[in-house]
Amino acid sequence: MSEKKIMMWMNGKLIEQEKVLLPFMTHALHYGSGVFEGIRIYETPKGKAVFRLREHMVRFMDSAKVMCMAHPYTVDELVEATRLAVRNAADNADYIRPLMWYGENDENRIVLNPFKFKVNVAIACAHMGAYLGKDNMEKGAKLITSSWTKSANTSTSLQAKICGNYVNSILAKIESNQLGADESLMLNTNGTVAEGPGENIFMIKNGKIYTPPLASGVLEGITKDSVATIARDKGYQLIEKEITRSEIYMCDEFFMTGTAAEVTPVRSLDQRVIGEGKRGPITKDLQESFFEAARGNDPKYRHWLTLVN
Repeated sequence: MSEKKIMMWMNGKLIEQEKVLLPFMTHALHYGSGVFEGIRIYETPKGKAVFRLREHMVRFMDSAKVMCMAHPYTVDELVEATRLAVRNAADNADYIRPLMWYGENDENRIVLNPFKFKVNVAIACAHMGAYLGKDNMEKGAKLITSSWTKSANTSTSLQAKICGNYVNSILAKIESNQLGADESLMLNTNGTVAEGPGENIFMIKNGKIYTPPLASGVLEGITKDSVATIARDKGYQLIEKEITRSEIYMCDEFFMTGTAAEVTPVRSLDQRVIGEGKRGPITKDLQESFFEAARGNDPKYRHWLTLVN
């Protein structure tokens, strides 16, 4: 029996993923001039479904706009391309990576401005699993405060998922793992809390939920929005405000959200135990409610799911 060929969608057609080759003069390879998304696939009672696919593709298009990328696709076309890619992905694929990037130019030149370069669009799938560890979904992750500061709003567009922006996150991720932590907490140039390398953050104190505003240098996360919506629907008070590192040391619960991280509790920061040193009751409530929604078991949020078949 022949093995299943893993296919991906690229520039309007399905191709074998292992056969994709990029020219050396691809602009994004040299300068990070691409934009991307991360999207989750969940098993539901009606089959595989993509979580908040349309919202991700709208953000994907907005990121491309920031980078002045000219392409021929609509949100609807990219939604259908994603469904096609998932149907032709590996059976264990649970994560989708849409990517748009500046390729090569006709003159084989190396220049900073990619305005006349070809724009490519691709959608591939992979297996992610529990990004910060399956055990940490209950016991909580171990964090350190990174020595690397989050880029400022005056340095780049933090609302666009630009490939080059994530070098900042990579440095923080490497540092945390080298120091024995699961993840980093990143401060902004004002010294207040921004987010993780790839996650938004929530702090709980005296039953109230706090999260930094966009001005703190955070991405407007789709998982963050989902959890915030669920929290409000459950009657929790959710407040956007600047947060200091010391506040997190003294809070009752702390958790991170993101497409990869989903809803991951945090048990310690800089060797200070947070709360009881494990997933707290409000975090547990929101985490379980999020997964019920993502897996199609809560009819209130079924509109967040796009069925693959």
